[in-house]
Amino acid sequence: MAENDSVIAAAQAWKGEPMALATVVSTWGSAPRPRGSHMLVHADGRFEGSVSGGCVENDIMETAAQAIAGAPFQVKRYGVADTDAWEVGLPCGGEIAVMVQRVAADGFDPELFDRIAQARGEGGSLIVHTDLSSGLSSQRPLETGEVFVNRYDPPRRLLIVGAVQIAQALSALAATLGVETVVIDPRARFLTAERFPGVTLDDRWPDEAIAAYRPGPATAVVTLSHDTKIDDPALLAALASPAGYVGALGSRRSHAARRERLAAAGVSPGDLDRIDAPVGLDIGAIGPSEIALSIAAAMIGAWHDRG
Repeated sequence: MAENDSVIAAAQAWKGEPMALATVVSTWGSAPRPRGSHMLVHADGRFEGSVSGGCVENDIMETAAQAIAGAPFQVKRYGVADTDAWEVGLPCGGEIAVMVQRVAADGFDPELFDRIAQARGEGGSLIVHTDLSSGLSSQRPLETGEVFVNRYDPPRRLLIVGAVQIAQALSALAATLGVETVVIDPRARFLTAERFPGVTLDDRWPDEAIAAYRPGPATAVVTLSHDTKIDDPALLAALASPAGYVGALGSRRSHAARRERLAAAGVSPGDLDRIDAPVGLDIGAIGPSEIALSIAAAMIGAWHDRG
């Protein structure tokens, strides 16, 4: 799943102004950015996003400027076997094809950005089809020619239950990963803006809060309070949803007892197996920051289906 949150936000902020959109439509080998990655270029030279992690961006910006000025739609290819690719700096061993189109009715319709944002804001996805012979993008399936299909999934979100020290480290790390984070804890002394600056705080009971956020495949739920009165209701709510990752702090022994409690509450063996516990990748983590790192890595792995 390509990360295009900042591009979508920029497109809405720049709406009505001349822009061009670059999109990675094919990759081979160790390409630096996945298919579907965007780079949005404004006529005044501002840009948002990336199609190669910095390797070919200068060349793409020149092509985008030409597109804004009225040049035809293009698909540009860069690879290690191409002398031009070396000149623009793609020595990573991969190859990419990048589509460059105007943000206009005859290219990438600017209204599509609003529809993408609306769908994602409602927790859904939106699919855009682009004819690679004309550069025309549409929500409607295209039945002729070579078509590139890009899916825009909801933003990644992390619901942390328990405003403990590990949660402080994990929420800060999630912010650097571009993951929207909510810390849930009914204990007012734990849940303060001073302890969690810039993080959404929710003081409802976890089962109520989690149900209200309607976790989907792009949402992770991690329980850290080590208090069964708080963690167990949160896990019941998380396992009743299609959350993409569910993790729980605790030893193997405490998790065995947890499984018994949740099974007695009606959770199926299959749903119990969804819980990553002890939470996080086994990296020998010591201390809150390292434990937070192990949790973040496990969460990302689940989103990439590396569990």
